[in-house]
Amino acid sequence: MVNQPIHHLTADMTKPLAHQPEIGHNRWHPDIEPVLHVDPGDSVVIETLDAMDLQLTEDSTSDDVATSNLNRVHPLTGPVHVNGAEPGDLLEVHIDKIEPARFGFTAQIPGFGFLRDLFPEPFLVRWRMAEGFASSPDLPGVRIADQSFMGVMGVAPSRNLLETITERERLLLGRGGAVHPPEPNDAIPMNPLIAAEGLRTTPPRETGGNLDVKGLRRGTIAFLPVSVPGALFSCGDAHFAQGDGEVCGTAIEMQAVLHCRFYLRKGEAARRSLTAVSYLMDDSASFAARGKFFATTGICVDENGTNYSEDASLSARNAVRNMIEHLMEERGYSAQQAYAICSVAVDLRLSEVVDVPNFVASALLPEDIFVG
Repeated sequence: MVNQPIHHLTADMTKPLAHQPEIGHNRWHPDIEPVLHVDPGDSVVIETLDAMDLQLTEDSTSDDVATSNLNRVHPLTGPVHVNGAEPGDLLEVHIDKIEPARFGFTAQIPGFGFLRDLFPEPFLVRWRMAEGFASSPDLPGVRIADQSFMGVMGVAPSRNLLETITERERLLLGRGGAVHPPEPNDAIPMNPLIAAEGLRTTPPRETGGNLDVKGLRRGTIAFLPVSVPGALFSCGDAHFAQGDGEVCGTAIEMQAVLHCRFYLRKGEAARRSLTAVSYLMDDSASFAARGKFFATTGICVDENGTNYSEDASLSARNAVRNMIEHLMEERGYSAQQAYAICSVAVDLRLSEVVDVPNFVASALLPEDIFVG
């Protein structure tokens, strides 16, 4: 057997992204240059900074949360150019391992979170991770098991998709929706055009991004529709643990090291008109009840391309519609048969409800129901 190459993307975990811009970015844009080229099947080890870009440490207080600069969210490592990837392909990201840091935090940021109207004051929990658990003097009597995953995994949007997303989010902002529009201040790269046009990393979109799906753990495969040559994969925002919803706005945020491999399904996204992320996972005691699951996702964009703000019903509807399409395509069922299967076997979950404007719903299909 021939051993596949192992590539390393190394970050200085003591420096914010602005002090090492050569390793990553904090906006999505098709013109960001890749920092690494790999072949399908290669192993890649990626070091990532925390979501707040080192603004919160073991010595921080709630006052530091209140003065945090959200323009620096999220520092991502990448992009990684996957040789041979073309628009219309489906990128498989095999998550082999995630190494957690020793320190993490949970921050309640004024104006952010699902219940931001009820919790206007800043709050900070500082965690220490050791021997597979996180504990904190700020939450006495609580111990959380390691469920490490990457909150952000995504690929670059094409120029057309960038313009489509920008316009639909501009219209949503005009209707009073919760949106983080392009913001050049503190943008990385500092190229003026990219800084002015780059999409904020707050919400998930068609190409992935801030999914905050806690099932994307070791052993899981994520499927991302490719929009640009090379796919241009980036990741960050690692979490030691998170509840479905991530309701206060943050999980146990940390630095981490992702071990992954990339594979391509040539033309699959174009052939099936896939515009959403899906994932395949084995049983996890904290996430799935049994066996292997395939999951589709949905966000708050309807079939006409209109973006809605924080719409759980639309996200769930899209997740179910995507699951019906999956069952028709992969299993050969009619639409009504697939709809019935969704009703009797598929679990709907709100994976996150804080990454404005888009909630993420997941529809989980247990694969052990199929006996033929």
